[in-house]
Amino acid sequence: MKRLFIISCCVWLTRAFYLPGLAPQTYCPANAVTENCKKDIPVFVNRLNSLETVIPFEYDRFDLCQDTSPDHSPVENLGQVVFGERIKKSPITLEFQKDVKCMNVCIKSYAAGKKEDMNKLNFMLKSIGQNYYQHWIIDNMPVTWCYIVEDGSTYCSRGFPLGCFVNSKGKQKDSCVMSPKFAEKDTSYFFNHVDLVIRYHPGTGEDWGKTIPEGGRIISAKVTPKSVKYDANAKDVAMCNDNEPMGVKMEGKTDFTIRYTYSVQWQEDMNTKWSSRWDYILESMPHTNIQWFSIMNSLVIVLFLSGMVAMIMLRTLHKDIARYNQIDNSEEAQEEFGWKLVHGDAFRPPRRGMLLAILNGSGCQIFFMALITLVFACLGFLSPANRGALMTCSLVLYVCLGTPAGYVSARLYKTFGGEKWKSNVILTSFLCPGIVFALFFILNLVLWIEGSSAAIPFTTLLALLALWFGISVPLTFVGAYFGFKKRPIEHPVRTNQIPRQIPDQTIYTKPIPGIVMGGVLPFGCIFIQLFFILNSIWSQQTYYMFGFLFLVFVILLITCSEATILLCYFHLCAEDYHWWWRSFLTSGFTSVYFFIYCIHYYVSKLELVGLASTILYFGYMLIVVFLFFLLTGTIGFFACFWFVSKIYSVVKVD
Repeated sequence: MKRLFIISCCVWLTRAFYLPGLAPQTYCPANAVTENCKKDIPVFVNRLNSLETVIPFEYDRFDLCQDTSPDHSPVENLGQVVFGERIKKSPITLEFQKDVKCMNVCIKSYAAGKKEDMNKLNFMLKSIGQNYYQHWIIDNMPVTWCYIVEDGSTYCSRGFPLGCFVNSKGKQKDSCVMSPKFAEKDTSYFFNHVDLVIRYHPGTGEDWGKTIPEGGRIISAKVTPKSVKYDANAKDVAMCNDNEPMGVKMEGKTDFTIRYTYSVQWQEDMNTKWSSRWDYILESMPHTNIQWFSIMNSLVIVLFLSGMVAMIMLRTLHKDIARYNQIDNSEEAQEEFGWKLVHGDAFRPPRRGMLLAILNGSGCQIFFMALITLVFACLGFLSPANRGALMTCSLVLYVCLGTPAGYVSARLYKTFGGEKWKSNVILTSFLCPGIVFALFFILNLVLWIEGSSAAIPFTTLLALLALWFGISVPLTFVGAYFGFKKRPIEHPVRTNQIPRQIPDQTIYTKPIPGIVMGGVLPFGCIFIQLFFILNSIWSQQTYYMFGFLFLVFVILLITCSEATILLCYFHLCAEDYHWWWRSFLTSGFTSVYFFIYCIHYYVSKLELVGLASTILYFGYMLIVVFLFFLLTGTIGFFACFWFVSKIYSVVKVD
């Protein structure tokens, strides 16, 4: 009986559990008598952005219909603020199952002789030319604009364009939906009317077995933008007669008036459940088949590297150790093989050991942050429906993981024989985070000069600094305290007092060629995944394949480790014992290939306009590449450290 009660409780909890902010909302018609549902459905608006400038602006910056009610806008989380999202309530409020035809929202007039009006109009025209998109939100779902792409498939874009610009050659943007017979050259067309089609699933007891006969849950909200010429005499449905679009030439200086309207149509959908309402957006994103190809390509590289490492471990290295441990001809073995000859120098402390310890400490902090974030994302806690959750989770984890950074840095520095523990802990707390924050602050100044919504408010900057100085730094000091209290890591062999002379190296065993070659294979495992990640950042595509990303992360971990171990073994065989820095830089050089790929992506994929957009792109990518350098370098360093300690611990040394 007790076991049955526990099982019943578990079943009830699994049915009742929803992620914060993602619980379903049931709506009812205005005349419904049910009280467990909402009657009104507010429409929220987000910042407007463009793929051509990557500089978003708040909705209030544009002369669009504004909400004048005293209702408060939703509170953004830290991730949304960092990403520049500014959600506000729009003047549109919908009623469940109530179709609307050509409802007037507001009228905007621009007088030719009034400078303020012309500035507003010119800003709107400029934004249309730069292909800015509006982003509406209904029931926490993005309002999507679905259209046919070149290959005949349907692509659903989050948001819809502010308007359409036809250049002097009569060419329209990809976002234009203008009929060619109405498309005049050098003309901007305002999309001042939208047709909303909202599909809903009727109340069928999805939520804990409850049934609300009159209610339902919203499944999707799709929009079709239109340009409708303003007619002051038109009324009711005639206002939305789209026989002729509303266009204005850039050089036009006459009085101009825009009427903004909308229509709503409700459609019942019994086939789609609320839990799968994001599927139609995600399925239009490319390309699951390419993801599988990427994984297979990466696995082939991993198998190749694993085979080489296994061959070295099981054959060459095993044979080396067996012959080294033969007491009778040990001198002959030392003359024949090279890596045992440097046993007295293999663990000699490296130059600039403090810097190496600091970089590895920061790399461990980033590694655990990435690992935990990916685990939460795979479990569904960081879904696209939970806006800003991914960035919020990453920032909070990075701040709270200062203890591993301080511990690893202090322990390594003590192992290297360092005594300036104060300098070590201070630099661990401020060097790498300081570089990231300095770059971020400079980019924030650029956004502030441009008046973008992505510019972090001063209060949020203070909050970030408070997280850094108030939480991360003390935790780093705590970790460093325990790291310095520990004994130094014991090496399996003693270090000679006099360094051994390194013989002349061939071009293949010199440091720079080895470092350059070391990053090729890890980058080859991840470059296809990088394309989708960059698309999600710069091309406004939704990234949701965190399972693939976690698998690629594991493959990156394996390839960085194996490539570094291979090259480390070759260098030790060549009697070059300077492996400390080389192991970090070998796998860390993957970030250089990453940056080169970012340049290729900028040239081939993006069409950014203006110097500010270019600065923002390369500035943010420099931050990502620097963090990636710390991550991959740390993986290679500890893999090589384990390998060298292992091989010298099983060989007999006089």
